[in-house]
Amino acid sequence: MSGITLAQAQTKLDAYLAAEEKILLGQKVEIDGQALTRANLEMVQAGVTVWNQRVRDLTAQSAGRGRSRTVAPLG
Repeated sequence: MSGITLAQAQTKLDAYLAAEEKILLGQKVEIDGQALTRANLEMVQAGVTVWNQRVRDLTAQSAGRGRSRTVAPLG
């Protein structure tokens, strides 16, 4: 993850989750200078998915667990 820290990824995930909640309540919200409304809900939910995966990946890396691997027996 080219230079993205776990803290940065968590901050983005938190922002997208808060935006999703506000949009579902009918409120307008702004992320990175872009005003978002209910029409942008799908994009915000995609952002939640992306940032959640990045947080999971970075958490696994920091715990010494990379992506899952396939192990085949020798012989």
